[in-house]
Amino acid sequence: VQLQASGGGLVQAGGSLRLSCTAAGRTFSSATMSWFRQTPGKEREFVAGIRWSGGNKDYAYVDSVKGRFTISRDNAKNTVYLQMNSLKPEDTAVYYCAAATKRLISSSRSNSNQYDYWGQGTQVTVSS
Repeated sequence: VQLQASGGGLVQAGGSLRLSCTAAGRTFSSATMSWFRQTPGKEREFVAGIRWSGGNKDYAYVDSVKGRFTISRDNAKNTVYLQMNSLKPEDTAVYYCAAATKRLISSSRSNSNQYDYWGQGTQVTVSS
């Protein structure tokens, strides 16, 4: 499985970006896919996640992005998106998508060690 992330860039504070993460090589009937971000000298931080099993889906967000970021999934394209609105300079980071081949329990999905596959990072820079 390869995860291909794209969509990062430079944007002014208050602007928007949409990140995409496409999974190639496998279609997951049950899985968890999430976005993490990392800045120099800091640990990778969970940002948002979507998990599904059959037709059931649910979502989770770190508090700092609630109401601003939305994670979604396009089944047909095997792609997960992260729509980021009202961006702030503190959102500046390298963003990574990750996939686990099972529906992670709530207490685990913010743990980067629980994920089986990672995409390459995409830089998001928000200027003030």
